[in-house]
Amino acid sequence: MLATNPTVNPYRFAAYEIYNRLRWDLDIESWRSRRRLLAWKNRYAGRSSVIVCNGPSLLKSDLSLLKDTFTIGMNKINLLFERSDFRPSCIVSVNPLVLEQNADFFNQTNIPLFLDNFARRFVHPRPNVVFLHSASQIKFARDCSVSIYQGYTVTFVALQLAFHMGFARVGLIGCDHSFNAKGPANKTVVSKDQDSDHFDPNYFAGGVRWQLPDLAGSETAYALAGAVYAAAGRQIHNCTEGGRLELFTRMPLETFLQSPP
Repeated sequence: MLATNPTVNPYRFAAYEIYNRLRWDLDIESWRSRRRLLAWKNRYAGRSSVIVCNGPSLLKSDLSLLKDTFTIGMNKINLLFERSDFRPSCIVSVNPLVLEQNADFFNQTNIPLFLDNFARRFVHPRPNVVFLHSASQIKFARDCSVSIYQGYTVTFVALQLAFHMGFARVGLIGCDHSFNAKGPANKTVVSKDQDSDHFDPNYFAGGVRWQLPDLAGSETAYALAGAVYAAAGRQIHNCTEGGRLELFTRMPLETFLQSPP
């Protein structure tokens, strides 16, 4: 639905951004997290990484190929752990509903976590947890130690973090970019008994709330990520088995992993 008052007001926008940032800066955890983020800066310069997305096609990928690769998992990737030995090198999550629903796991795991600072309400600060500040400016954060832009998909956040860490090549798997659920983009809805849009039928199921995808917004963010990577001489490849994301060059996962950085 279109806004009833579509006036562009840069003062209101700027005031909110300043307030939002200052509120986080006054929290001691913001400084701890920023130091940790700076420690991750360019740690893996020139290397390759794989971002493990949550689409149904993830089950078609041979995760055993990733044992020697730095991997970035997202959101409820832990639902895969009961059926697979795969463990991501780190996990990213920024959606408030997901952060609340998966808080028990986030509070127990020793896997490095990159979470939106909204998670402070549910997740205990500790050395393996980095809290991110999300801004509404439509930009790609080459350095995530100040703020990131969510870009309507956690995959975009993972791409920013991978760039921050210095990776020269990034492959995506399980990025179907296609959903059976229909409705207005970003609308919060109540889940059905089973979830057919993610790799696990219990991902969003049993009456939990989740937000419908914004595929157009996600594509805009992906295009921005692709442009920034290309300008820096870096690459993003789509190694997903199937799916509908065609913005990045397709490449089989095994070929991606065997290719030199």
